[in-house]
Amino acid sequence: MIRQPAVAGRFYPKDPAELRATVATLLADARRPHPLTPSPQAERGNARAVVAPHAGYIYSGPTAARAFARTVIPGLVVILAPNHTGRAAARSGVSLWESGAFRTPLGEVAVDAEASSALQRISEGVVEVDHEAHEAEHAIEVELPFLQLLRADVRIVPLVVSWDSWDPARILGEILARLVQMVGEPVLLVASSDLNHYEPANVSEQKDSRALEAVTALDGEELLARCKRERISMCGRAPVAAILAAARVLGGTRAEVVDYRHSGWVSGDNARVVGYAGVVIS
Repeated sequence: MIRQPAVAGRFYPKDPAELRATVATLLADARRPHPLTPSPQAERGNARAVVAPHAGYIYSGPTAARAFARTVIPGLVVILAPNHTGRAAARSGVSLWESGAFRTPLGEVAVDAEASSALQRISEGVVEVDHEAHEAEHAIEVELPFLQLLRADVRIVPLVVSWDSWDPARILGEILARLVQMVGEPVLLVASSDLNHYEPANVSEQKDSRALEAVTALDGEELLARCKRERISMCGRAPVAAILAAARVLGGTRAEVVDYRHSGWVSGDNARVVGYAGVVIS
């Protein structure tokens, strides 16, 4: 079964040539220093996980590009996204599109049916097949053109997560770590997440900083607790917590913020911004 694009022409260009040129330009720009995000440039490397935003490319495209440009994309990528639509049939709250492909204007990205089957088997009911949660969800879709340009034969295991509690995030992270250990090839974990939503820039910048402190400490439990305690409306906090848990099991020791910005940088409206960060975990 083919999952059709839901936000082509809105979050990113619908025309294939325009989309290819847009993403190629974003990736090329990402490899150059930016005066407002002067993180040191580094060679692309093998990463265990990446956090990348999922807003319209005009806002978050440069941040996503910086995260992916710093990463060697392996053949298999597991992508975790939040559930923005509220639609889900999976009772566990972890919805898998198990086979077929996700289509973008650049072509089809195959869903790895074998890895998906293995994930279902080892999860013992934690991961359920559920197409409903994926059909209108944008947070996986907008990451795919970056992966397609960087690795044309990339395969994915797409998951939509509908909760934000630590215990299920830890359990899912441990399951994902087992999957990575058993598949016999390199795997990249991707958490699709924006940061704080719709508050003044000075407030959001502080809240984003607090969330990213927990991320760079590889502390998914503290990330979820801090978001709840300090009212940080980070939409993909559960996917991020899960990949942090997985990364720790897999021996991860470092999480680097390679880009940060917010929507006010583009719109000029600093009264209600959304924050974006790219993080590479190794």
